Amino acid sequence: MTEARPAPQRASDGVADTPVAPRKLMPAAARVVVKIGSSLVTNDGRGLDAEAITAWAGQLAELRRLGKEVLLVSSGAIAEGMLRLGWRERPREVHELQAAAAVGQMGLAQVYESSFRSHGMQTAQILLTHDDLSDRKRYLNARETLLTLLTMGVLPIVNENDTVVTDEIKFGDNDTLGALVTNLVEADLLVILTDQEGLYTADPRKDATATLLGSVTAGDPRLADMAGEAGSAIGRGGMATKVLAARRAARSGAHTIVASGRQADVLVRLARGELIGTEFISRTPRLAARKQWLAGHLQLRGAVVLDAGAVRAVRELGKSLLPIGVTAVKGVFERGEVVACLDPEGREVARGLVNYPSADAARILRTASVDIESRLGYVETPELIHRSNLVLRDDL
Repeated sequence: MTEARPAPQRASDGVADTPVAPRKLMPAAARVVVKIGSSLVTNDGRGLDAEAITAWAGQLAELRRLGKEVLLVSSGAIAEGMLRLGWRERPREVHELQAAAAVGQMGLAQVYESSFRSHGMQTAQILLTHDDLSDRKRYLNARETLLTLLTMGVLPIVNENDTVVTDEIKFGDNDTLGALVTNLVEADLLVILTDQEGLYTADPRKDATATLLGSVTAGDPRLADMAGEAGSAIGRGGMATKVLAARRAARSGAHTIVASGRQADVLVRLARGELIGTEFISRTPRLAARKQWLAGHLQLRGAVVLDAGAVRAVRELGKSLLPIGVTAVKGVFERGEVVACLDPEGREVARGLVNYPSADAARILRTASVDIESRLGYVETPELIHRSNLVLRDDL
């Protein structure tokens, strides 16, 4: 169980800064990703702590009652599997880790499902590998599934798919996974709960003068030197992975809070505006991050030609691009690739991630969204390109 702790001394040197007012990150966040570390879920490796998980469920339910969309990234499957298999040390062989994860995932899912059900909440288990987020089709599938679950009021519980993971496709730690999920769903805030109070100016286990940093800039190169080494034999991550996760989350404009999960009601208190742990502030505005990602990291694979009405809807009204406003398809592209949106004169108006491959896009030209299924035999989305995946040429 969590317990109240006195607030540690906070640093006031040149590393700390407050570009965003303290105590405002969680209250202002509409969509939050919460990552809970293995040591917190498994009572430092002694098996799943059902009482603690029930308490986490209560706090997450309170966030939901406050109107926030919440996703949970949870470790613990391998640790629980180790306990069930009678292993005292974390194995190194991939096939043994996969076996432990397969055994432990059953218990993890069961405890979470029953804990959230007591608060009237539906949950869904999402297991991801790095390939799911690097492949554009699978990336969009994962994104749409998660957003659909949030729309339905279901709380997604995300974990790495350790049962099939290999060195080539693993995230390495769930701090990284938490950051990538934050980017995936464009969350406002990533909260990483750990067995440490936050980021100190030095390793507090070795330096008695170390002080807790209250607010820092995500990506500040000085932070890596302060992060120290892994603090737990159960999990894979230490403070260094959390600093890196905060930097990754900041690329999409999300802020990060790293705090001790052993603080009583830490999530609820953060939501009330208490300053707990370390805030990592993103310097990148959300819209600018999205535009930079679309403009600088992906190549154009083809183009679609818009009629005058669609040009106005996209450029002036900020609408999604619907098939009915498209008159032609150019090039060969797959779902999830970046295409140019051209006006009738061939000038680029915008670019975005397309929801249908070129062959199917050509079949639904000038088609109302309600008629897509009759043309294709399926419907992926009613939009050819959703406005959240669309950036105007003038803003590139």
